[in-house]
Amino acid sequence: MKILALSDKIVSFIYSPQVKQRFRDVDLIIGCGDLAYSYLEYVYTVLEVPLFYVRGNHDAVVEFGVGEQRTEPHGGIDLHKRLCCYDSILLGGVEGSVRYRPGSFQYSQAEMWNHVLGMVPGMLLNRLRYGRYLDVFVSHAPPAGIHDCEDLTHQGIRAFRWLISVFQPACFLHGHIHLHRPDEVTETQWGGTRIINAYGFRDLQVDINENPQGSCQ
Repeated sequence: MKILALSDKIVSFIYSPQVKQRFRDVDLIIGCGDLAYSYLEYVYTVLEVPLFYVRGNHDAVVEFGVGEQRTEPHGGIDLHKRLCCYDSILLGGVEGSVRYRPGSFQYSQAEMWNHVLGMVPGMLLNRLRYGRYLDVFVSHAPPAGIHDCEDLTHQGIRAFRWLISVFQPACFLHGHIHLHRPDEVTETQWGGTRIINAYGFRDLQVDINENPQGSCQ
């Protein structure tokens, strides 16, 4: 399955008719937060494939547009604290970042633990039904100690690192960490999980047919 992951930055050629030609073989769109709902809607409408997303710490509760107000990207599926199975791919996600100021879609480390632990029964059920816990985990913030920064705003989530260690999804997609240099690390292999910073966009292939735990390229 070909996935187009988007996060944090509106890419001009994606927000144009060019996206149809460039990503004509994409099967799934995943939004990792801090993107206008209208932007995600546009990509979803043009590519005509399912959209799954989580919100980021800069996402609006209500987005005001010309003649319309949005509280979500219409047609998309919110993955926050949810597990979904789409075309044999097991997806789950948690929105937001560490709380560093008043505002929406920010949580303490303890609240993030509650989000993740609340998903454990569903992942155990996935194991019974499908033989694996999870294929793709989607978040806005990165795991603690992987792609994160020392400042509170960009601190990684400790519960996400635990989730990777225990349940080993094939892919962990996140945003939040902006990239300013070409030599910055954007992919890290941690055990059986490939952790990918989707800042801007990333296109990747997920194949669960050959490996019962899933694989990511």
